[in-house]
Amino acid sequence: MKITQVRSHVLRYELPRELGYSQQYYKHRSAHIIEISTDSGLTGWGECFGPGNVAIANRTIVEQVIQPMIVGRNPLDREVLWHEVYNLLRDHGQKGMPIQSLSGVDIALWDLAGKILNQPVYQLLGGKFRDSVPVYGYGMMLCREDLPSHIARFKDEAAAIRDAGFMATKMKVGLGAKDDVKLAAAVREGIGDDFPFMVDANHCYTSNDAYYVGRALDELNAAWFEEPVAPEDLNGYKELRQRLTTPIAGGEAEFTRWGWRHLIEQHCVDIAQPEVCALGGITEYLKVLALAHIHFVPIVNHVWGSAIAISANLQLLAAMPPLPGGLFPSEPMLEFDTTHNTFRDELLSKPLNIHKQVAANGGRVTIPDGPGLGVEPDRSVLERFAISK
Repeated sequence: MKITQVRSHVLRYELPRELGYSQQYYKHRSAHIIEISTDSGLTGWGECFGPGNVAIANRTIVEQVIQPMIVGRNPLDREVLWHEVYNLLRDHGQKGMPIQSLSGVDIALWDLAGKILNQPVYQLLGGKFRDSVPVYGYGMMLCREDLPSHIARFKDEAAAIRDAGFMATKMKVGLGAKDDVKLAAAVREGIGDDFPFMVDANHCYTSNDAYYVGRALDELNAAWFEEPVAPEDLNGYKELRQRLTTPIAGGEAEFTRWGWRHLIEQHCVDIAQPEVCALGGITEYLKVLALAHIHFVPIVNHVWGSAIAISANLQLLAAMPPLPGGLFPSEPMLEFDTTHNTFRDELLSKPLNIHKQVAANGGRVTIPDGPGLGVEPDRSVLERFAISK
């Protein structure tokens, strides 16, 4: 069997309402889906992290740079292909867009391998530890509105996520340290004292501002403080971890085992958040998982994108060993974006129906059991939302 084509499907639609986080506002939802075809007729699907025009640039890397390297090769040679592509891209970037592009291709190869062997990806990884995983819902995005409007909306939205059945919730911050503390206090008020909530700064603070916010989060009993400082600021991460009681989470903007080595070995995070669609795909994710678990750092995957990304993460969470183990181990959670996302809800021929599963199953979602990722895109959706080159 040989690879015959690697194709990018870049999708986009206009959101019903502009959304934002600490770095930008955005009016469109986008996704970058990878399709790998073979001479056997089997097809593998993956996804590259990278929204907006980044997806358009990554399409060029996928189709014009990576595709010529792997067409004609055996799709089961995942490790060999990963290293050959990485080695040839190394001089042009060991992080960022080249690795995002490689990630989607690698995930598609894993999906293809599962279909060739008629096994779900979790089985290729050694089996599943769990049939379902708990889900936390994030929302509470920034909008172009004043602080009182933010406070009222965050309080109501957090309560709605709780009432929808999710196991925990996560909010965005980025209005400024003092205003962000007020937002966090409103969320705690909306959900009550015992419901877990997390705070995601998307690296908008200096270490001093992050410490100011973090002290308030200590008082509010936040479950974790995510990306408080820039991903390059390893010293800032270490200082915050030492000075705050709220666990420090991060890593979605880190790439490959070599990048993750610094985060883990320098004790920068209490919770590791690898993004499989960005860091190098499933092949590289497994190295990062091993590195984190060697140092007894728990992992809660970062998940952002379409139903393909969600499905890939469900396979990984099913196969993730408990850390450290026991009769009642702490389980990894699935991150779930509760904001408007057609590519989550309508992309698949058989939808995952995460919202319905969460409501019906006590905040949990089951693992797809079909071959590969266990899902198939609806080609009519790919065609309807495709953007021109």
